[in-house]
Amino acid sequence: MVKLPQVNVGMNLTTSKSQFPMSSLSNGDDRKFSLGGCSSYDTDSVASQSSVVFSGYDTLDMPPSYDFYSNTEVFGRTKKSRPSLFQLHTNPQDDPSPPPLYEENSVDKTSPEEDEPAEPPPEPTRFGWAQGVMIRCMLNIWGVILYLRLPWITAQAGIGLTWVIILLSSSITGITGLSTSAIATNGKVKGGGTYFLISRSLGPELGGSIGLIFAFANAVAVAMHTVGFAETVQALMQDTGVSMVDRLNDIRIIGVITVTCLLAISMAGMEWESKAQILFFFVIMISFASYIVGTIMPSTEDKQAKGFFSYKADIFATNFVPGWRGPEGSFFGMFSIFFPSATGILAGANISGDLKDPNIAIPRGTMLAIFWTTISYLIISATIGSCVVRDASGLNESFISTMSHGDCVGVACKYNWDFTECFNNKTCPYGLINNYQTMSLVSACAPLISAGIFGATLSSALACLVSAPKVFQCLCKDNLYPGIGFFGKGYGKNNEPLRSYLLAYIIAICFILIAELNTIAPIISNFFLCSYALINFSCFHASITNSPGWRPTFRFYSKWLSLLGAVVSVIIMFLLTWWAALIAIGIIIFLLGYVLYKKPSVNWGSSVQASSYNMALSHCVGLNQVEDHIKNYRPQCLVLSGLPCMRPAIVDFISTFTKNQSLMICANVITGGPSPGTVESANSTTQLNWLNKRRLKTFYHTVVADDLRTGVKMMLQSTGLGRMKPNVLVVGFKKNWRKGQPSNMDNYIGILHDAFDLQYGVCVLRMKEGLDISRTMQAHVNLGFETSAEQGIGMKSPTDTTTTTSTIDTSCVAVDPVTLLSMSQPTTVFQSRQGKKNIDVYWLSDDGGLTLLVPYLLTRKKRWARCKVRLFVGGDVQEIEERKQELKGLIGRFRLGFQDIQVLPDINGKPQSEHIKRFEDLIAPYRVSTVQKNGQEADETTNDYPWMVSDDDMEKFKAKSLRQIRLNEVIQDYSRDAALIVATMPVGKREACPSALYMAWLEIVSRDLRPPVLLVRGNQENVLTMYCQ
Repeated sequence: MVKLPQVNVGMNLTTSKSQFPMSSLSNGDDRKFSLGGCSSYDTDSVASQSSVVFSGYDTLDMPPSYDFYSNTEVFGRTKKSRPSLFQLHTNPQDDPSPPPLYEENSVDKTSPEEDEPAEPPPEPTRFGWAQGVMIRCMLNIWGVILYLRLPWITAQAGIGLTWVIILLSSSITGITGLSTSAIATNGKVKGGGTYFLISRSLGPELGGSIGLIFAFANAVAVAMHTVGFAETVQALMQDTGVSMVDRLNDIRIIGVITVTCLLAISMAGMEWESKAQILFFFVIMISFASYIVGTIMPSTEDKQAKGFFSYKADIFATNFVPGWRGPEGSFFGMFSIFFPSATGILAGANISGDLKDPNIAIPRGTMLAIFWTTISYLIISATIGSCVVRDASGLNESFISTMSHGDCVGVACKYNWDFTECFNNKTCPYGLINNYQTMSLVSACAPLISAGIFGATLSSALACLVSAPKVFQCLCKDNLYPGIGFFGKGYGKNNEPLRSYLLAYIIAICFILIAELNTIAPIISNFFLCSYALINFSCFHASITNSPGWRPTFRFYSKWLSLLGAVVSVIIMFLLTWWAALIAIGIIIFLLGYVLYKKPSVNWGSSVQASSYNMALSHCVGLNQVEDHIKNYRPQCLVLSGLPCMRPAIVDFISTFTKNQSLMICANVITGGPSPGTVESANSTTQLNWLNKRRLKTFYHTVVADDLRTGVKMMLQSTGLGRMKPNVLVVGFKKNWRKGQPSNMDNYIGILHDAFDLQYGVCVLRMKEGLDISRTMQAHVNLGFETSAEQGIGMKSPTDTTTTTSTIDTSCVAVDPVTLLSMSQPTTVFQSRQGKKNIDVYWLSDDGGLTLLVPYLLTRKKRWARCKVRLFVGGDVQEIEERKQELKGLIGRFRLGFQDIQVLPDINGKPQSEHIKRFEDLIAPYRVSTVQKNGQEADETTNDYPWMVSDDDMEKFKAKSLRQIRLNEVIQDYSRDAALIVATMPVGKREACPSALYMAWLEIVSRDLRPPVLLVRGNQENVLTMYCQ
């Protein structure tokens, strides 16, 4: 048996538990310390706050807890927080600024005021699956259509097609119920119902539009059910000979009074509304029982005169087939009238914020409600179609005492009743197709049917009157649309949206004034179908994206069934009323476009985001299978912008020709080692938000490195994904290179060399006024932040204006991000139209064509479209015309469209002596003689200081230096008024050309020029082709 090494017996695990003496932490008392926002814990017993497994060891690790994943807090208990990785990983002794772990909690636990617990907030009323969802959905489905229109629909379509209409409607609502159940069980559901489910699944664009329409549809549904109630009351008044004005106005008056009473119940709170719903439920069940008993009871002579004969096979057979009449006599006409009666399936989901457990209540209650209401519709349709004929006179004189029927028409003739006269004259007041109150006729107790109608209509109207404000309140709180936030305010312990109630009340009254049930019902059919289509599509889309976050606990759904439900819903929209479908879809597109334009700052982890990721990933991987081709070359730019908000000009310029064209990545290097401050700065979204606000299509990438050059080299080698990676490095000109440390200038030139070594093209942008606007932003700097920023690791001083570093860490980082984003966006010359100006291109050295491609891409944009490109090339005096024709032919084959080509014969001439003198003065501080006064060799000096320029270097590169001086003179002569100057950038050999000399070349070429200057050098590989393959 292998023996384990013995532990030093002198070591006491208890005493060596912490690197810090407990006395120094607790100061001799029993105070607790805060873990940087984590729950308080006793430093004498860390393990007691963790688990038994960690007992005896000094660890901040904590076992899994619900608090770590919850966004809510429990009253009377401090919410725990998971320790950060920095707190777990960092050695406190090595950290000069320890995390809040070692700071005392500012709360005095011994305070008497703290010992007295505050009174907990009142608990809002919550409902279970039966009372909150199933009963509510059943009451909303059992609406006015059940009592007042289902017998009429049965007479029009026949029992067979009525069952088809019922089953088709139930199939759509059933599939939607399954999709709703899946979405509702994929995470904790809050208030907002249908809008909440769709918006959190598909995003604010579609969610916002359908939420607005769905809330409106529910408000209109209040009017539909209220009008149904008013029709019943008016019919009862007519039977007793009572009338206020006339039929329509009576319905309007009754409807307005009724909806006002419902408003009062709704605003009283959910408890009263729920009690009223239960009462309505029992009334409806009693009316159903009365109806079923009435169909079994033998019919009296008065009832037979009105068409009721109890169960008869002949009547069933006659009513089984359609008997279309009137302009609405068609299958889809009947479907459009019946379908709203099946739309109550979302009544429970719409009050999701008032349910005890929405994840259980919504699936169970919704699906059971669909099942039982479908059964009830089928039973009523079949029974009433078996008992009542389509036409009846209601007159006892229609009874035929003899067996001779003669010319008697209709199935009633078999039972000695002749309704031929009123049938032929189309004046029959009774029968299934003529009398909306047929169920009252059949019932054992007619007043109970009236009570059932009252209960069904009022309960449905009440449910819709509650649903519309609840959905609209959630929409208002999300601030997706302007001007609606006023209606989102909640009142009381249930956060009741009283203002939204009043708005729904006003909308309902407007539609109640129509007073025609058959006119109102089709209006809301398309809106509900839109909602169903999007709910089904939400479920399908979330499933098809394979997002790891899609984990519904409800498993009885199919993504393909959801897709079928969405497609069928859209098809039915057009089959019902195509113009209304177009209007509904048009409204959705308009609202969708508005939200897309406004881009609200919300992030709900929608399936659209998951789909975008999948598509981007698929396309990026697909690019790996395609070889690069010159025809598809695009300048994909890595822009060393530092913090973009401080160098807007370089960002605007590169975005001009990369927007919707190629890749652009703004890069920033934060110097210093990893620390909470640097990591937080690197992961900050402030700059990305600034770029988005500026409407620039670019990425923003930050790295933390020991120094600038190392960070840039990291980016050059690792930035990008697959073939979506940069091939051109863009830097700003280092304007203050003579004032700063020579090593900074050497690093700047070293970055250019690193880019060339890695086969990058390079562009250097210079503007007369400079690129860094940090000086103008200093007025906004908070001095309290500035001090901490200057003390940060690796932060540059404010005087360093190198355009490729994060020089404005003392401004952009120092300024509060909210203040920074609220500042107006600085304007640059590249944001305006350039007009009829020139883009002068000095193509003096062939770099593969990048020098020509960039100005060509610029002229394809509106801002530069009117600019004329002038191309300047070098040549001999004797061959000017030949050279010009040669270049015209080449440019023509490239199909660039440049017509103005000029040959510069004097480009190789000697520059003026004063300009040479100015160049020598520029380089003088970096000159070193062949033999120094102390006898040290010049080579030794340049090895130690690679930016120093020896006499040999000056002589070796004399011709190239004079060429750059002369080029500046030529540019001064030809391009003073150009909109942009593009020139081929000189290349210095690594280690052979001193960095100061190379920097002087870049300086002298672009010096004293008013227009922006872009120095371009490709990687010497073709980016233009004259061939088609």
